[in-house]
Amino acid sequence: MLQSKFSLISCFILGIIVLIVGIICNVLFGYHTYSINTLYDALFHYDDSKAHITIMTLSIPRALIAASVGASLAVAGAIMQALTRNALASPSIFGINAGAVLFITLAISFIDSGLTLQALVWFGFAGAAITAILVYSIGLFGRGEIHVNIVLAGAAISAFCSSLTSIIYLVRKENMDTVLFWLIGSLSGREMSHLMAVLPYIVIAMIGAFCTSRSLNVLSMGEDVSRGLGQRTKLIKMVLAIIVVVLAGASVSITGPIGLVGLIIPHVSRFLVGIDYRKIILYSMVLGANLLVYGDLLAKQLLPAEDMPIGVATAVLGVPFFIYLARKRG
Repeated sequence: MLQSKFSLISCFILGIIVLIVGIICNVLFGYHTYSINTLYDALFHYDDSKAHITIMTLSIPRALIAASVGASLAVAGAIMQALTRNALASPSIFGINAGAVLFITLAISFIDSGLTLQALVWFGFAGAAITAILVYSIGLFGRGEIHVNIVLAGAAISAFCSSLTSIIYLVRKENMDTVLFWLIGSLSGREMSHLMAVLPYIVIAMIGAFCTSRSLNVLSMGEDVSRGLGQRTKLIKMVLAIIVVVLAGASVSITGPIGLVGLIIPHVSRFLVGIDYRKIILYSMVLGANLLVYGDLLAKQLLPAEDMPIGVATAVLGVPFFIYLARKRG
């Protein structure tokens, strides 16, 4: 664990530098290799050449979207683990991602395939919110430990939402290509407009997460302790739940479901900085962004002829980690 304040700041700055390097490498060494001079010219001396068009419309947006989604899912996972006091909590495991995808799929398939991304964002938010409320309600009123109930309810609701999404995908074949865009958890084909449509919500939610991190520290010690210290626990929980829904819903609205980022990164952050959520939130933000940026870069290098969905790469990393945590807690 990093102890001194100097070490914490130094490692955080190092993480940002590593992230910037990763974004640059992601742009330069994707499916096409470019020089740093070509990147500089594309940014400051754009000339409509094929290389400049590819860099500005595909490579840079893809890298920035990977960083934004990774940071959002990691912070959402950190908040959920503190809010539920469950080390296995994450947007994907609790079904929030699956609920957001289901609502986006319903909107595309049954309302209008030409819906704007701004409209789809709200469907994603609605799906994430309804799923979160449903999972928490089942866990709250079920028998046994609420933390265990929530995990089981999340797994069940996630499977149910995924099944409905698959059925809709098969039935509404005329919208197959558009629906597939949201199902595979991929960064391919995403444009800067996709990021800009949700970036304001992500920024506001990130600021809210940091501002509530002190209250999150108290809340993570238990609801009785929080009340004893004068906290308005219901209000704080509501605000934190909204932040999670916004971050998860915005992420799914851009890339589709990308699982287990919110499970892995908070644990790594706690290992590095301890249990202070003011630090965990910041480190989760940087580490989550790094995970998706470098994961996407690695996937493009390992399978240069194929566009492997980033959701597949995170699942390969996350499933063994989830099994390890489950066995450790058991």
